[in-house]
Amino acid sequence: MSVMLGDQSVSQIEKRLGIEFPDDIREFMKQTHQAEANNIGKGKWHCFDIPFNLVCGDVEIATKIYNSVKDRSNECKEQLQFSLSGGK
Repeated sequence: MSVMLGDQSVSQIEKRLGIEFPDDIREFMKQTHQAEANNIGKGKWHCFDIPFNLVCGDVEIATKIYNSVKDRSNECKEQLQFSLSGGK
């Protein structure tokens, strides 16, 4: 069993990565953030601080957020892991 801690906001993720999300993705992420770490719902995401892991409730949300930064990954100060929740 692994331990995951923290709840990163969009601005905290950007600061840690050292890049900014496009405006439309930033707003999308603000609207779809799930503060509760258990059972990430479809269309929602939660980003843990330790480890730095963005957990998505479905493939579509993971793909949308990932696609917004994948071409700029070489600019990122830190690696962000994406994973899918087995939740709702």
